[in-house]
Amino acid sequence: MPAAPLRIGLAGLGTVGIGIVQIVQRHADLIATRAGRPVIITAVSARDRKKNRDADLSAYAWEADPVTLAQRPDVDVFVEVMGGHDGPAKAATEAALVAGKDVVTANKALLAHHGQALAEAAETLGRVIRFEAAVAGGIPVIKALTEGLAANRIKRVMGVMNGTCNYILTRMQSAGLPYDTVFEEARQLGYLEADPTLDVGGIDAGHKLSLLAAIAFGTKVSFDAVELEGIGNVSIDDIRLAQDMGYRIKLLGVAQMTGRGLEQRMTPCLVPADSPLGQLQGGTNMVVLEGDAVGQIVLRGPGAGMGPTASAVMGDVIDLARGLRLPTFGIPANQLATPIAARSATPAPYYLRMTLLDKPGALAKIATCLGEAGISIDQMRQYGHVGIHATVLIVTHKAAPDDIAHATAGFAATGVLVDAPVAIRIEEV
Repeated sequence: MPAAPLRIGLAGLGTVGIGIVQIVQRHADLIATRAGRPVIITAVSARDRKKNRDADLSAYAWEADPVTLAQRPDVDVFVEVMGGHDGPAKAATEAALVAGKDVVTANKALLAHHGQALAEAAETLGRVIRFEAAVAGGIPVIKALTEGLAANRIKRVMGVMNGTCNYILTRMQSAGLPYDTVFEEARQLGYLEADPTLDVGGIDAGHKLSLLAAIAFGTKVSFDAVELEGIGNVSIDDIRLAQDMGYRIKLLGVAQMTGRGLEQRMTPCLVPADSPLGQLQGGTNMVVLEGDAVGQIVLRGPGAGMGPTASAVMGDVIDLARGLRLPTFGIPANQLATPIAARSATPAPYYLRMTLLDKPGALAKIATCLGEAGISIDQMRQYGHVGIHATVLIVTHKAAPDDIAHATAGFAATGVLVDAPVAIRIEEV
């Protein structure tokens, strides 16, 4: 007797939702063979039923309310690709769990804000929440952490997780254009969220980092503890000068467990230009996982878009069709530890840029401030004079962030600075 089909209720018919419809329709036989049973869509929901979506939806029941969709008896898996961390997405996800449905979601904001409560509810009710598409688009990083690297103690998770920011930074570097010009270009191309700060402010990428950290280190999701700094203050001068020193600037997420607690930061960093992260161009994402047994794993691929995100959603759906059922964050939700948030104190080299008055002893005063903070200089370059001013770049040896802050605060008292210094962490990759 053939296996019963797995029935999907699809909430959200935007770009990703239509991508899911296309995959289910185009690859029905392939999916059935790989899953061991047919996978079908029975019902859908979206705000505007009359909108032309360039897809045949005539075979599916329509629900105006995603909560009603989530409760339908002919739905086994509720697929949520609406977005938003509250409102209909949260209400419908909760309703699906209570109604006995498994959930597959692409909604990183929902899980970053409510992941622990949803995971506890799902596991209490015997349900499963899968969210591969919520982090790094088509890259199977959740599966890598929860399955392929399950025997490793994870030491560090690192990556470029927002394609829009990477596009802006690499476009600035390749075309020599300032931030404001490339930001507007990205907006015209439709790369930015309706609220651009979700992208350029690092919030979207911070959501993703907090989810990876929860899985990697067995802790409750703690998005509020992520140190966030967007790319709005990255200047074309620093793009150019970092390149001259052999570096690229990336909005880089880093999570690691230290003796003081869990460090999570999503900030602009310098990375070596010849490293995998330094070579990353355009809207591509990259996640680096470091385990004690495996060493370093580098995953690279499209971080967004119709096909890649729909692919990740359907990978989760097929796993459910196969009977693979894992806790939301890799271990039971009631065993996830409450993390101690630790602000970044891990030593690293730093890039320092400053404009000094061109007068005797100016550099010596800066070097004295660094020495008094216990910071030694690895490289130093002085660039051409502009009137009585000169630009100086310094790359330090490893130093604690607090020591860098102490030294740069001391620069102000030297009387040789023309404007505020720039300090950017260099991440060793």
